[in-house]
Amino acid sequence: MQGDRKTSAHSCHQRVIQEVRFITQQCVRSNLEKMAENLQVEMVYFYASQNAKAHHTDNYEVVNDPENPIPVLRRGQKFTIGFRFSGRQYSSGTDNISVVFNFGPRPNIIKGTKALVKLKETKAFKPNGKRWLGAITSQQADSVIAEVCSSYECPVGLWSVQVETSTENSIYQPTIYEWDSPLYILFNPWHKSDLVYMEDRLLDEYILNDVGKIWIGPKNSSRGREWVFGQFDACVLPAIMFMLEMSEMPYQSRGDPIKLTRMISKMVNNNDEDNGVVVGNWDGIYEDGTAPSAWTGSVDILREYWETKTSVCYGQCWVFAGVTATVCRALGIPCRVVSNLVSGHDANCTLSIDRYYDENNKELDYDPLNEGHMDSIWNYHVWNDVWMARPDLPPGYGGWQAIDATPQEVSSSSGVYECGPASLEAIKTGAVGFNYDVAFMVASVNADLTRWKRDPKARLGYTRIACNKYHIGYMLLTKKPWIFDPNGDQDREDITLEYKAKENSPEERISLYNAVRGSSFAKEFYELPSNTDEDVELELINLDTINIGEDFNVTVAAVNKSTSVRTLKIQLVVKSTFYNGIVAHQIDKVEGSFKLKPETNDRLVLHVTKDKYLSKLVEYSNMKVHAIASVDETSQIWVDEDDFQVKKPSIDIKIHDEVYTNVPTPITLRFTNPLQTALTKCKFNISGSSAIRSQVVLYPEVKPGGVIKADTQLMVNAPGSQKVIAVFDSNELRDITGSVLVEVFDEQ
Repeated sequence: MQGDRKTSAHSCHQRVIQEVRFITQQCVRSNLEKMAENLQVEMVYFYASQNAKAHHTDNYEVVNDPENPIPVLRRGQKFTIGFRFSGRQYSSGTDNISVVFNFGPRPNIIKGTKALVKLKETKAFKPNGKRWLGAITSQQADSVIAEVCSSYECPVGLWSVQVETSTENSIYQPTIYEWDSPLYILFNPWHKSDLVYMEDRLLDEYILNDVGKIWIGPKNSSRGREWVFGQFDACVLPAIMFMLEMSEMPYQSRGDPIKLTRMISKMVNNNDEDNGVVVGNWDGIYEDGTAPSAWTGSVDILREYWETKTSVCYGQCWVFAGVTATVCRALGIPCRVVSNLVSGHDANCTLSIDRYYDENNKELDYDPLNEGHMDSIWNYHVWNDVWMARPDLPPGYGGWQAIDATPQEVSSSSGVYECGPASLEAIKTGAVGFNYDVAFMVASVNADLTRWKRDPKARLGYTRIACNKYHIGYMLLTKKPWIFDPNGDQDREDITLEYKAKENSPEERISLYNAVRGSSFAKEFYELPSNTDEDVELELINLDTINIGEDFNVTVAAVNKSTSVRTLKIQLVVKSTFYNGIVAHQIDKVEGSFKLKPETNDRLVLHVTKDKYLSKLVEYSNMKVHAIASVDETSQIWVDEDDFQVKKPSIDIKIHDEVYTNVPTPITLRFTNPLQTALTKCKFNISGSSAIRSQVVLYPEVKPGGVIKADTQLMVNAPGSQKVIAVFDSNELRDITGSVLVEVFDEQ
């Protein structure tokens, strides 16, 4: 009996196991059947070119790729998307379709890096700004078309897409379709709710213009240098995405233009050794890279950065600014390039540019009050303005914001090499307590140039002997919207008054003193006493244009306004300098002492011949005149300086009057070597609008005074007005440029 019970229990147990297996198999089969009932997505259409036209992104080459077009969209704006199904048709009321947009490796709805858009049937819907929305707008036999609108606050960059399909009241998992292509979502300056919104007519210049100018050179000889931004080139957006990854910026912060432009100012340079885009170099030695003056634009730089995944050698301030403009415009942030002629570099937050002298009036080559750092004055310095609202600041501080991608000083708020965004309104009013780096920018455009002489009796060991209130920030320039002048400066716009009040006006002094009050260190420097017993008026006469190879004179004019004889001691020194103010070579020097009769005037002249300066010029051919004078009877001390640049020839570009698309067009580049030495390792870089591919033309050695004439062919793939830019580079002579505007017609 016991054995029979064991046998019966065993049989019962086996039946239970079999029944469980049967039920499990039925459930699995039922689940698979239900899964099979879900719509099967065969294809997703993003209508790249149609959406691009409405989103002002139809110039991006990735959109127009004939084999693999990648959508480029602007946030906060509707776009069309289509779905084609296999197996069966879409059934209204039964089928659910959701589109999932993912950003970054760990997308999260709460952080704004993931969006789930459930598509409902409606003919139209009203965008809701901060939310992603979508709706099915039409249906065909095997497909549906929908409209989706992203949030105007969503992060910008590369997004991935999934499509989820399920049936109504189903308890089973949805079917997921992975779209095999990414899409770009950018800032939308045409959208009034986007922080970067700007008046529509200005966006033709600050977003869509892909060729511009950057003003370089000292105050009396600055010139507009053509630069190809090329923000629509196929390599630009991928290079920017790589830069974003190298920055390690949180994904959820990449929709904030304030944080993003600050990061851009850090990552365009490589000063923090974070694999930024461009390595800075100011020593004139470029054998292991490209000389900054040889670049014609940003595209070649960003292409090399993207292909090699390493920083590109080399750049200087205007190269950093050109690349920054490309990055910002490509991402949808309105941007302009700004050149500050006579730019202050305040290394110790005094809001003054300080120069120190010993007891014998010899200038010190160090700052005795700031060991390891020294203020400097750049002949010119170039940075960028970006346009945005500033919800983090009080009302009235939005609009143009300065960012600087050239590594000068670490930011006071982060300790790394980044600068801005600093509100131009805050700079102009001296509101140094506002983010970011406003004090540094105030000093760049409006610091006083202060001279100090060693004095053991003074509290700091130095006494202020001279102060020039009007030297720094001589003029700030940018390109005027909608104009391009290939032969002159008719496209130059003076924006000095956007950065500071008129020099020598009460408003200008009030704003500077307002900034000084915000810094205890600066306040101490500005409150120190100064000597004012001055009755001899001295002036360093600014030089007019000097062509390379010509002699020139340096002159100091002196007027004795007193009724007594004055004994003057004057020293004049001419030096070649790099554009950031660093001295390269001393060219000539003269010293003199003479009596100046009461109420009379006189002049001291230094004649500089070409033989003395030609061999000592460095790139950009900048020179500085430094003058210092003292009056024995009154202990008056006067100091002044002037920066100037010898003028180089420009490239004469000859091109056929009739240029057609996709037809090789002859082009000739020509200029004369102005030097008495041969030019070696010569090359022309030719570039232009996005329709013109850049090319390099090598040229043999050029004899002293020889004519350089290079013939090549140009291929243009789009009609309309196109800008052609050429730059000549050699070991002995750099920064020779030229440009021409040509009208291109469709192929006959």
